[in-house]
Amino acid sequence: MKILGGLAMLIILMASAYFGQNVPFTNQWPLFEALRTTASIIFAVVGAWFAIIYPERLKKSFRGGGSGSDINGSGITRLFTPIVHSTVILASILVIGVAAPIIKQFSFVIEHKEIYRGLSYTLLVFLTLWQLLTVLYSLIGPDMVKRHNSAQERAKQAADSIMPTNSDKK
Repeated sequence: MKILGGLAMLIILMASAYFGQNVPFTNQWPLFEALRTTASIIFAVVGAWFAIIYPERLKKSFRGGGSGSDINGSGITRLFTPIVHSTVILASILVIGVAAPIIKQFSFVIEHKEIYRGLSYTLLVFLTLWQLLTVLYSLIGPDMVKRHNSAQERAKQAADSIMPTNSDKK
């Protein structure tokens, strides 16, 4: 499955490099800005989920306490992954925004602008696909809460079916 996904991504990136040569950077930049906004939103939402689900671990982290052998360590890692990915995507776009106006002034870039447009568009498509995957990863937080609540509810129902409550004895 990973091989097919990688092959599909390679084909998409090659197509974007070819067809992106005809897309001026002025038309690409609004897409970079939209991607920057999306990365910022995902960063904020997942960060909020992180703070809601693991408030004690956050407190321990900032105080320097806590151990790495916590039972929920894998959950934190899965929840933290979209934050890291969105941060890298966001940083990449910020660097592109600062570097692009300078790079566009070089004579070899001007002479081969179609190639650089294609490279820029390929980078845009790559970052967009990466952000799409990050959006899917960001759904892990709500899913973890839902599964935990469902497991607690099932355990409560099982306990109630075995041991009647005081209201059932009347």
